[in-house]
Amino acid sequence: MTVAGLEITPTSFENVFFEVDQIDAVARRLIDQIGLEVDVRIEVDESTPLAKVRLTSLDPVVLAVESGALEDNRRPRQFGDTQAADALGRALLKVSDRLDRSFGAPSLDEQPALPHAVAWDIYAAGRLTRLGYPPQRQRRVYAFELRHGFTDAALAAFEQLWTAEALTWSDIVAISDETRSVIDAA
Repeated sequence: MTVAGLEITPTSFENVFFEVDQIDAVARRLIDQIGLEVDVRIEVDESTPLAKVRLTSLDPVVLAVESGALEDNRRPRQFGDTQAADALGRALLKVSDRLDRSFGAPSLDEQPALPHAVAWDIYAAGRLTRLGYPPQRQRRVYAFELRHGFTDAALAAFEQLWTAEALTWSDIVAISDETRSVIDAA
């Protein structure tokens, strides 16, 4: 499968030492592995070292990416393949979820509750790991536990999300809510 079109802006960088070809290579590999057949535009904001990636449109797919999401953790302002694959991969897997009507994702206008967003991120990160990318599992466990409690139930829910092959948005919300109910009951 190949992507219908991939556009990366800007075409050159002044504040970071990135090359468009580096971003293009990582993004194309991910798009092919995920099986997306849509136009994708990646808009990099190099004015901030923050690392947020936001989906701003589905038609065409537009990812607004803060340059810190693509930066090597050990070399400031340098491109990091691993970090870029992680950030773009999780975002593109969520795009795939959103394009699948049976998944039932919230609209782009809806802001999911933070615990639900974290649970969805865990589901995406687990699938990204199965595509052969570094897992960063402990980092993900900690992020999940911060929102769902430091309990055995939270670890079991994390494992369920991390290893799942085919969940829906309703499944993710139910797993998150059930896990949070354990800490709310305590």
